[in-house]
Amino acid sequence: MRTYGDGCPAAHALDLVGERWSLLIVRELLLGPKRFTDLRVGLHGASANVLSQRLRELETHGVVSKRRLPPPAASKVYELTEWGRDLEPVIVFLLRWGARSAAIPLDAPMGADALILSMRTLFMPVAARGFDAAFELWVDDRPFIAEIIDAQLLLAPGRPEHPHAVIRTDAETLKRLTLGNRSLDVSLHAGRVTVQGDQAMAERFLGLFRLPEPAPASAGATPGPV
Repeated sequence: MRTYGDGCPAAHALDLVGERWSLLIVRELLLGPKRFTDLRVGLHGASANVLSQRLRELETHGVVSKRRLPPPAASKVYELTEWGRDLEPVIVFLLRWGARSAAIPLDAPMGADALILSMRTLFMPVAARGFDAAFELWVDDRPFIAEIIDAQLLLAPGRPEHPHAVIRTDAETLKRLTLGNRSLDVSLHAGRVTVQGDQAMAERFLGLFRLPEPAPASAGATPGPV
C-alpha cells in the first residue's frame, strides 16, 4: 500500500480512500448495495481489474464489505460499512464544491446514482416553498421516491404510495432537465421522457435543481466545456 508517511489524520484518510476510483466507489454504494456488474455500469471508465483491486483495498481498510444475497438472488453484493457510510458528507461536500467549477464537464456521462446524489445536493428549498408533492421517478428503469414536504426533499430508491405523477426517463435526459435547464416539452416531444399524471407539477419539480454560481476564475483561466 502506498502511503504519504504523514501522521496527519487527513493524510491517513487519503492513504485509505485517495486512490483513483475509491471515492467514486463509495459514491456508487451510498444508495445501497450493488453487484460488481452494477458498479461497472456507474463507473464505466474503470476497468474490471482496477475496480476489483480498489474493492479489495476498500474491504481491507474496512470501508466496504461483501456479502451474498439469499436465494433466489444468491448473488454477491458490495456495501458500505458503518464507517464507510461516514464518508457521505465528504461526497456531498465534493459534489457541492465541484458544482461551482466553471470547467465542470456537463457533457460527460453521469450514472443514475451520481445524478440522484447531485440532485439532492443542488435542490433549492426556497423554490419549493408551498409545493408539497410526491413523484415516482424512473431513471434507467430504476424507481426512486421523490417527495417534497415543507421545502424538504426526500429522494431515495423506492416507489411512493400515491404519486402526483410518474416520470420515466434516462440519466442523461434527467441531467439535462434538472441541471441543464432543458425544457420538459422538448424532451416529451423527442420521446426522451414520459409523464403520467400532473405534468405541470412534474415540470415544477424538475425546475427545483440548479447549479450554483461558478467560483471566480483566476486571471487568464480558460473555462472548460459546459
